[in-house]
Amino acid sequence: MHIRTRKLIGTVGLFVLVTLWALIAMAFAQFPPIRDNGWLSALYYVVAGLGWVLPAMPLVGWMVRPDKPAAN
Repeated sequence: MHIRTRKLIGTVGLFVLVTLWALIAMAFAQFPPIRDNGWLSALYYVVAGLGWVLPAMPLVGWMVRPDKPAAN
């Protein structure tokens, strides 16, 4: 697969990942223990805000992998 195709697929994948992550994070943020405690809420938003990076790292690594040289 060419790098341009991987980048297109990876871009769509990242968009879907971030959108779903944000929706799920907003839903969990409404749980009473998180919603009612200011410190817990702040900690949750920091973790949830940075947490999408871990699942995105392998996808980005796959996207930027160089093409295999063509066999002559």
